[in-house]
Amino acid sequence: MMSGRNAGSGTGRARPHPEGWRRVVSWLFAQEAVIETVATRVRFEVSPETAWNLIMFYEEVPGRPPFLLRAFMPCPVRTEGTKTGVGATIRCIYKGGDLVKRITAIQPPCLIRFEVTDQCLGIEGCVVARGGTYMIERNGDGADIVLTTRYSAYLHPRFLWNPLEKLVTGQLHRHILNGMRSSLSEISCDVRLPAERPPISERH
Repeated sequence: MMSGRNAGSGTGRARPHPEGWRRVVSWLFAQEAVIETVATRVRFEVSPETAWNLIMFYEEVPGRPPFLLRAFMPCPVRTEGTKTGVGATIRCIYKGGDLVKRITAIQPPCLIRFEVTDQCLGIEGCVVARGGTYMIERNGDGADIVLTTRYSAYLHPRFLWNPLEKLVTGQLHRHILNGMRSSLSEISCDVRLPAERPPISERH
């Protein structure tokens, strides 16, 4: 879990140009920022230690993001850097921009917390990411994984935009968790059964 992963191909840093609808929305509605927090909890039928090794950032999840994420967020490409310890930085590259995450807490196999120190994605007039947390809690024979995202929201009126932001953020969390489940399936497939043998009673 400690190395950067690819989510696709792409180029390096480039100043993004917001799409037309983002320019219009920002111009019409952007006001003073409001800090919002969204959390998603999902149970995995694995130990906390196994769940810890599955952790990946959104930009590391293989495969195409679902429609809602593609519609409202830039497309992720890959990450550069490692999650090796407190102070480590990870550059998350998108098509036409990037953001930088810095690890602020790491407690295997229970917690990773990070802050976003720089965002250049072309959506800064609407939303600016502030940080997030991956928390793993033992639950019987399994583990609960709790993903939390903090962001500054600039779009008003809040009663209109807040439900949409929470829907998109929840979809982002589900996409990450589905990627972690897929990674678990790949690990399970790597454990091969021995070649089929006749029952003991039939051996000579």
